[in-house]
Amino acid sequence: MMNSVDNFERQYKSIAKNKKAYHDYLIMQKIEAGIVLQGTEVKSLRAGKCSMTDSYAHFPNKYNDEFFLMNLHITPYEHGNRENHESKRMRKLLVNRKEAAKLRTAIQEKGHTIIPLALFFSGAFVKVELGVARAKKKYDKRESNKKRDVDRELRRKYR
Repeated sequence: MMNSVDNFERQYKSIAKNKKAYHDYLIMQKIEAGIVLQGTEVKSLRAGKCSMTDSYAHFPNKYNDEFFLMNLHITPYEHGNRENHESKRMRKLLVNRKEAAKLRTAIQEKGHTIIPLALFFSGAFVKVELGVARAKKKYDKRESNKKRDVDRELRRKYR
C-alpha cells in the first residue's frame, strides 16, 4: 500500500534572487534553510516586496547554534494594522545542528561570509538559499566579465 506522503511533491515559487551576489562573491557552498516570519511578512512576500541587498547571516552568540539573517528588507504589509512587522529586523534561520556546525566552521575562515542567494516558497513554507561566500577581487570580476562576454558572443555566432 502506497502512503500519500511518498508521492507528495512540493511546489516551489521564487520570491527574490540575489543576482549581485554571484557578481560580487565566489560561492563556495550552498545550503537551504527555513526562516521564522510573522504573518504580515509572509503576506508581503507573497506580493514580492523584499530586497536582499546588504543582507547576511551570522551567529550572534559563539556558544549557541542560533543563526540569524540580518538586513533582509521586507516591506511592511499594505493592509496591516498596528501589529505590522519591522522591515529590517533580525530573522531566525532554521537549520539542523550539523549544518549549523559546518556553517560556523566555514565562516571562521578568513574572508568567508554567509549571504542569502534566493528566497522562495516551498509549499506553504518560506525558505532561504544561503551561500558560504568569499568576496571577489577586482581582477576576478574582470575575468568573469570577460568569460561571460565570450560566452555571449559564441551563443550569438552559433544560433
